[in-house]
Amino acid sequence: MPLPGSEDLVITQATLDDWSVVTGWAADEGWNPGLSDAPTFFAQDPEGFFIGRIGAEPVSAVSVVNYGADHAFLGFYLVRPDLRGRGYGLSTWKTALAHAGGRTVGLDGVVAQQDNYRRSGFELVHRTVRFTGAVPTAPAPAGVRPAEAADLADIAAYDSACCPADRPRFLARWLAEPGHRTFVRVADGRLTGYAVVRPALDRPRVGPLFADTVGDARALLLALAAQAPGGGITVDVPQTNTAGVALAEELGLTPSFETARMYTGPVKPFARERVYGITTLELG
Repeated sequence: MPLPGSEDLVITQATLDDWSVVTGWAADEGWNPGLSDAPTFFAQDPEGFFIGRIGAEPVSAVSVVNYGADHAFLGFYLVRPDLRGRGYGLSTWKTALAHAGGRTVGLDGVVAQQDNYRRSGFELVHRTVRFTGAVPTAPAPAGVRPAEAADLADIAAYDSACCPADRPRFLARWLAEPGHRTFVRVADGRLTGYAVVRPALDRPRVGPLFADTVGDARALLLALAAQAPGGGITVDVPQTNTAGVALAEELGLTPSFETARMYTGPVKPFARERVYGITTLELG
C-alpha cells in the first residue's frame, strides 16, 4: 500500500481542543510550552491556528496570528516526527501563511531551518538565545512590585513601545491568566519596565522582560525568579541586546539553544534596546 502524500492532507483551522495535541508535540521538541499558553494565544486571533490531518489523525500544524492590519507572527511549525519529509509541513505552512494577507510576518525559527525560511521571503534580523538556570535569591529590589489594575494603561503603552505591533487583546489575557505573575518597576512615578513569569512544562518562562536599563531589567528578573521554585527560570534574550546577554550570564544562566528572528518585510520602529526578554517564541 503506498504511503499517504501531501495530496491526502486536509488542512483546517484548528480549535482550542485541537491545539492540545500540538502543544504536546511542542513539549516533545523541548520547547517548554507554558501551561496555559493556548487559550491566551487564541484570544488574540482564534482564526490563526491551522492543523493538517490524514484521515482523522493530526499530522501537522502552523499558527499565523494577526496583530492589527500590518503585522502577523508565525509559530508552531510542526510535523509529527514519524511523518516528516512528505510535504505535510510545507502544505500547512502555505495555507496558514495566506491568513496573514499582506501583513509583514515574523517568526522565531530554529537556526537550521533559516535557509528554508529565507526561500519563503523571510530575512534574518537577529538570533535569540534561550538562557536557563537558577537565579540567586536576593532582597526585593527597590521600586519593583506586583502589577495592579491601575498599572494596566501604563503597561499597555510601554508594551506598545517595545513591540513591532500593538496587541491589547493578547496583553489583557496574558496579564490576567491564572498563574501568570506580572511585576513593574517604577521610578519617580514613571514605569521603567515590566515583566511576566508563567508556569511551564519545565522551568517557568519569563516573557516579556522589557526595561529602560539593564538595572531595571536586573531588578525585574530578580523579582520574577523569587516567584519560581528554587529561582529556576527560562528567558529568551535577543542576541543583539548585549547588555541583556551579559545580564543573563552575570546571574548564572546558561544558553540552551538559539532561534532566528526573521521578518518578511518592514515593521514599525520600536525600542529594541528595551527588549531584555521576548514574550514568546510562538507569538513574538
